[in-house]
Amino acid sequence: MDLSDLYQDVLLDHSRKPRNFRVIADADRKAEGFNPLCGDQVTVYLKLDHDRIKDASFQGSGCAICKASCSVMTDEIKCKTGEEIGKLFERFHGLVTGKTTPDAEALGKLAVFSGVSEFPIRVKCATLPWHTLRAALEAKKEKVTTE
Repeated sequence: MDLSDLYQDVLLDHSRKPRNFRVIADADRKAEGFNPLCGDQVTVYLKLDHDRIKDASFQGSGCAICKASCSVMTDEIKCKTGEEIGKLFERFHGLVTGKTTPDAEALGKLAVFSGVSEFPIRVKCATLPWHTLRAALEAKKEKVTTE
């Protein structure tokens, strides 16, 4: 099994059995996102402890890449500050757009999305959760869209 097969297995696992797929009833922040091209719809919920993410979850429907991105993202952002999340998003965005090379140490499990750069149409699927997360952190009320 090569690395791309392993990455594909991880993506499929997170898509079929997403982690943190639930509503946080007492969430401090929440935002909704929509990708009209693929039909992805997500809501990101955050529970904060001052400037750190205490808990994160999501609900919604979408393609395998979007669901897997939500699942891995909500795992990776726990205990991080908004500033740390911003840096992580920049690394992730560079990875899925092919502008940077994978840095497994800096990205953690997010490195499994390295193959997305080969399918530019899927970049919006992978990044919708992150844009929705950013809107939640900024307490924006309008729905995030990839258009």
